[in-house]
Amino acid sequence: MESPDTYTQLPLQIDPTTKTISATGPADSALNAELAALNALHRGLLNIESPGNVPPPPVPVNPKRSAQIGKLRESGNAEFRKGNHTQAVKLYGLAIEMALGRPHWEPSGLVREEVSGLLSNRAQANMAQQNWAEGAVDAEASVEMKKVGNAKGWWRRGKCLIEMGRLDEAETWVKQGLEFEATEQDLLQLKAEIEGRKAGK
Repeated sequence: MESPDTYTQLPLQIDPTTKTISATGPADSALNAELAALNALHRGLLNIESPGNVPPPPVPVNPKRSAQIGKLRESGNAEFRKGNHTQAVKLYGLAIEMALGRPHWEPSGLVREEVSGLLSNRAQANMAQQNWAEGAVDAEASVEMKKVGNAKGWWRRGKCLIEMGRLDEAETWVKQGLEFEATEQDLLQLKAEIEGRKAGK
């Protein structure tokens, strides 16, 4: 016979002004993470621009936020074209923060799509400044958000790893990328470049 579930009373308190819930005594990281998520959801619900702070149905997306993210992306692209790569990195970063700040009830697929593209763009701006480590991190995060249909993300991290002299990692990465983007010429050329460099060691 299975033992009954154990009930554990948690020492919680609520701030009367902000309505934030917190643990009164020592709390483990799982409880703190859950309370942080709950408080973030509460703040999101309070910021809704609809009667009674009721979230809209899950399909509609806030057009204002989408327009702001798009405008930041375009501004970043314009700065990149002008050669102002540091400013482009900053603008892409602001767009990423705004995309990640979407309310919890908006489609997560939209967030992944937006953030993936923005991270890939920021990787390119970092690469233009030879900030290979930052570019590699952004490109990898872009691929984590969207593996298929993201050849640029795969290519950019591979290129950064080559520039850092991490040829074995680059080779593994590009081979993995080719599993998702088998016919992508840029990735195939990068694979050949890695093999050439390794042969010339």
